[in-house]
Amino acid sequence: MHFSNITDDMKKQLILASTSKYRKELLHRLAINFMAMSPLIDEEKEKNPTLPPRALAENLAYLKAHSLQRADRIVIGGDQLVSFEGHIIGKAHTQERAIEQLLSMQGKIHELITAICVIDGDKVHPYTDITRMHMKTLTKVQIEKYVNLDQVTDCAGSYKIEEHGIMLFNKIESEDFTAIQGLPLIALNKILETCDWE
Repeated sequence: MHFSNITDDMKKQLILASTSKYRKELLHRLAINFMAMSPLIDEEKEKNPTLPPRALAENLAYLKAHSLQRADRIVIGGDQLVSFEGHIIGKAHTQERAIEQLLSMQGKIHELITAICVIDGDKVHPYTDITRMHMKTLTKVQIEKYVNLDQVTDCAGSYKIEEHGIMLFNKIESEDFTAIQGLPLIALNKILETCDWE
């Protein structure tokens, strides 16, 4: 659990329903006090295969926030997935599968869907960012070198955009680059400004 100097005089505690180091680093950029906690859901069991990619990300973001909901908290839940030709591209888990995933997407466009849900008491504030990722036309040798460089087997889509993954793309269409890293800070900051939190 991560503590970030929570003070007793705050009306509510701000909770990040995530233990992701990337999301914690991003939220620190808003210069606000928060506590990071693991959401109380079994994420794998909650992944409904009948839902389209966007709806699935939004539902998981809500469930993560809802699992830690309390009257004295404002809870931020988030989920991110890669959608390619209507299908979800998950974590590869092996280098061979990571190479296969990148080969299938090379030279094409896929979507990076980042959903957040802020629950403030009984008020629910959802937001979803969809970023269009234009991947270069790459050879298998180039992809193999990249996979060995960034060790991406635990990443959805098999790339780390915050590290060397940027070299795989010709163009990225996004309203907020922080969404690509897992937390759209521009939208989140606007939501928090409307919440009952000091």
